[in-house]
Amino acid sequence: MSELRCRKSDTLERNNDKEDSQAESDLQNKGVDVSNGRADNDKDDDGSQQKDEDEVKEEESKSPQTSVKEAKSSSASSFLQRLVRVFFGCLAAVACGMLYAVYLSTYHERKYWFSTRQELEREVTFQGGSGLYYYYYKHMLTAPSFERGFYELMIDSRTVSGQTVNAVERLSLYPELITSFIYRITGSQDFVEPIYFYIGAVFGLQAVYVTALFVCSWVMSGTWVAGMLAVAWYVINRPDTTKVDHAIPLRDNWALPYFACQVAALTGFLRDNISSAAEMFCYLTMSATTFTFLLVWEHAHYVLFIQGLCLFLLDSFDLVPSRKMADIHKVYLSSLILAYMFQFQNSALVSSPLLSLLIGSVLARHFQRRMKMGPLAARVMKLFLHFYLVFTTGITFSYLVKKLIPVGDSEFVLRFLEVKFGLNTTTDFVTNFLLCQESFQSPSQDFFLRLTQASVLPFYFLVLTVCLLSTLQTIYRRLSGQPMLPTHRLEDGRIGEHPDVVYHVFHTLFFGGLTLLFDGMKYLWTPYICMFTAFGVCSPDLWMTVFKWFKLKSMHPVVLSLILSTAVPTIIGFSLWREYCPRVLAELSELQEFYDPDTVELISWIRSQVPVAAVFAASPQLLGTVKLCSGSAVTSLPIYSDINLLKRTEDIYQVYAMRSAEDVYKILTTQKTDYVIIEDSICNELTLNKGCRIKDLLDISNGHVVYEQGDIYSFSKHGRFCHEIKMSYSPYTNYFTRVFWNRSYHVYKVNSVISFQS
Repeated sequence: MSELRCRKSDTLERNNDKEDSQAESDLQNKGVDVSNGRADNDKDDDGSQQKDEDEVKEEESKSPQTSVKEAKSSSASSFLQRLVRVFFGCLAAVACGMLYAVYLSTYHERKYWFSTRQELEREVTFQGGSGLYYYYYKHMLTAPSFERGFYELMIDSRTVSGQTVNAVERLSLYPELITSFIYRITGSQDFVEPIYFYIGAVFGLQAVYVTALFVCSWVMSGTWVAGMLAVAWYVINRPDTTKVDHAIPLRDNWALPYFACQVAALTGFLRDNISSAAEMFCYLTMSATTFTFLLVWEHAHYVLFIQGLCLFLLDSFDLVPSRKMADIHKVYLSSLILAYMFQFQNSALVSSPLLSLLIGSVLARHFQRRMKMGPLAARVMKLFLHFYLVFTTGITFSYLVKKLIPVGDSEFVLRFLEVKFGLNTTTDFVTNFLLCQESFQSPSQDFFLRLTQASVLPFYFLVLTVCLLSTLQTIYRRLSGQPMLPTHRLEDGRIGEHPDVVYHVFHTLFFGGLTLLFDGMKYLWTPYICMFTAFGVCSPDLWMTVFKWFKLKSMHPVVLSLILSTAVPTIIGFSLWREYCPRVLAELSELQEFYDPDTVELISWIRSQVPVAAVFAASPQLLGTVKLCSGSAVTSLPIYSDINLLKRTEDIYQVYAMRSAEDVYKILTTQKTDYVIIEDSICNELTLNKGCRIKDLLDISNGHVVYEQGDIYSFSKHGRFCHEIKMSYSPYTNYFTRVFWNRSYHVYKVNSVISFQS
């Protein structure tokens, strides 16, 4: 305490000295010289002396008023400058978002010739089974009323054969519900087609996505040049940042823009020098976007769990005020409760790792109130104890919840991860089928090569290294008992003491690690390395941190950091414009062709020749298109997060296995199938990765493989069903009748009465 008082008194004395010197300089500027005034008093008479004293008193009385006016004019000028910067920054952010939406719309038109297609041909362009979601949007518009359509989706018995499901809960259809509701109440049917309104809504959200990345980079760096550079990198790396090019209705394209807004609001909320009004705005924005993100995407709570881990580390290392962490916990908890209610008591949210982490963090903080006190060794031991308490409590809570509320997918997820990490092997078709999906495989070298060619990856490693090392220094200071700086100055060169920067360091590290394991995670990681890298190269704090480490003396480090934070992004932007601008313009001017005449012919036949109540069996991707374009019931759906649907998919895929006609017939009739579609692309699949072909996975699962000298051979007493049925001989003709075929598809009717031919 005595040391603090001495420091405080020294500070007050220095402040008083500064005020005295400042007052003396002010008097000198006003023409009041104390020493000259004393000399003149000896020489002048009494009348002139009295006159000079009056003038001095008058000047002294005016000087405080003048200084107040100057201070007011200075603050007004700085406020005006800040307002102008904010205005032009917001204008640039909105302009970038709108231009990106126009770019997507133009590219989509050039690729699919959308405006010249018929309705059926337009719907076929929704690839990968994503058209299933658009079907429900159409259903809501054709329903007599919004309430009636919503009710029909809650008791949907016309989608999956033999099942009545709540489609809103099972498929997360709130985007379609909200879009159809807006389309109805705005009277948009009078001037825009439903499909254009739907696509426009998705492209509009992508504009919001880009704008949020712009704002996030701008807030962190202090210049909107960083936002423009982030958007440029995002557009250049579009194949690795978004799926909107080929599968517009996917849940990712609806949900990730809200997550970007949530991250931008969280970034602003974590900053130190933020006003109470701005903090409240960020808090409300974060609350709304977190709830919406959970509502529109079934996997959102896993993403928020990773974000929660980043914030948990910030709180554990005492890098963010406890008050703000308590507010963030309230946002998470309230959003989970609301999403649980709106998703019809979804048990996955109750057993989610995010809720377990929240419970563990709150209880551990309650029992460790003095965790952030004491010497270095004691604090490190308390920190390890804190980690142990949080994760033990969270795991225990999750275990108890799963015992009380059975969640069928949890055991499968554990088995899947065991096989993924090489801890176990399996012949299970569903597990191996998911592991063969591109999104669950490790990213290829081409992915990193593309990021390197766009110059984002090298600068990302530079920015990450500087911020990570500075963050480690800050963590050591906190654990050693050193307090945080009350204000952050450029001269300090401590970029790791900014809580928002430290959060994004952990954010990119966690999501980057997951991207190395799962290729699908790149759509969550790549946009943020574009934003984070743009912030770093445009931030004077980062360059100042580097110069502080190297103790630069040849040139003033503040000046040099300001120069580099402007020069480096300018050079990068010019090189990107020179190399990639012609490519982007070429994409917009190039006339591409996407047309699938065989699928169009198949759907046209189904519409004209097949009863409406018929049930179709095929691959999940094709069934999504069949459901969208014909409305017929199907045996499975392209939803890879539902184990029951994946098991049904395995049963349908038996038409490509070495099974007898009787076995396949029994499987199809069990699922009330009327027509089965054989796809030549699967039956005759030829790929370099033979172990991931559908027929190979089925042979392994059915035990129809022989291992000889390191090679795998398929063997069974029955031929491959998809080949044998095309021969049109008994017993296949007894169970199935071919009713349609073209170059890609063969459609067989499942006979309701078995005919035994000689």
